[in-house]
Amino acid sequence: MRIRRGIARLGWKISPWTHRSTVVPTDGVGVLIGAPHTSNWDFILMLGIAWDLGLKVKYLGKHTLFKPPFGWVMRLLGGIPVDRSNPAGIVTDIVDRVRSGEGFYLVVTPEGTRSSGRYWKSGFHRIAVEAGLPITLGYVDRDTMTTGLGMTFVPTGDVRKDMDVVREFYQDKSGFRPEFRTEPRLREEERAEGDGGSPAEGSDQR
Repeated sequence: MRIRRGIARLGWKISPWTHRSTVVPTDGVGVLIGAPHTSNWDFILMLGIAWDLGLKVKYLGKHTLFKPPFGWVMRLLGGIPVDRSNPAGIVTDIVDRVRSGEGFYLVVTPEGTRSSGRYWKSGFHRIAVEAGLPITLGYVDRDTMTTGLGMTFVPTGDVRKDMDVVREFYQDKSGFRPEFRTEPRLREEERAEGDGGSPAEGSDQR
């Protein structure tokens, strides 16, 4: 952990970006959001934040990235291989890990793509609600050249209410490539509005 922290702090010294976290998770387990997700550099920045703060993190990666010869590097960095054809299984696996007592912060980039889209993926919300985990919002802001962790909240399970918190936080965060930013919104919000209640089962969970 000391070596990783040393590497991270050296990286921040030579980087044009400034690490400016205003909160540090202390529960030992939770969900960390990395957004706006507009570049491959987002992963490097979030890893630097986690190492600098001494957080044990894991992240989800396409299972094909864990094949030889570099699969061991992905696992060393905390990667969990997933088959994206079964999004429900991803949520179940992470929730089971947490309930079994495994402690880590799951880094999620809910935009799901580095290009602009219409919705965020809802898996982070399902995992947090089902496992009773706090959500910490990490950000990348090109306008100020800052990145870090900005706030933590406990989701209520009301998807619209929870996403209003998320939207308010990210409203002034531009991302590494602002033109690819996706507004924080889940498809389930529209379903909930149409049903007049909570989102239906079988939602997009990646």
